[in-house]
Amino acid sequence: MTALEKMTLALNGLEVDCIIGDRPDERERLQKLIIDAELEISTESAFSDNLADTADYAALTEKISMRLKDAKCMMIERAAYLAATTCLEDKAVNAVNLKVTKSGAIKGLRSASVTVSLKQPKDII
Repeated sequence: MTALEKMTLALNGLEVDCIIGDRPDERERLQKLIIDAELEISTESAFSDNLADTADYAALTEKISMRLKDAKCMMIERAAYLAATTCLEDKAVNAVNLKVTKSGAIKGLRSASVTVSLKQPKDII
């Protein structure tokens, strides 16, 4: 049998309409953030075929959306960090590489994006 070393669950193109930005006009309107995340997950789901053994991406995308809507971040860096830490709240997620893209904020700039990588903290023995 082949050894399964790593499993990644990708969340692609999660659209979140929220208050984001530091300019006064940005604080008064919703803007769209696009979130792409690669979640390193437990390999148990490959063998069990059970939702309890993996990340529930339906619930996770809802949590990310709600967290960003509630936060009303000024900076996309903060939004990226909040989204990534939300992913790590799911104990099936060992690590996350996440990208947040914001379009249309600056005339002539197609988009700006931030990438963040986080791992679950190691247990202290």
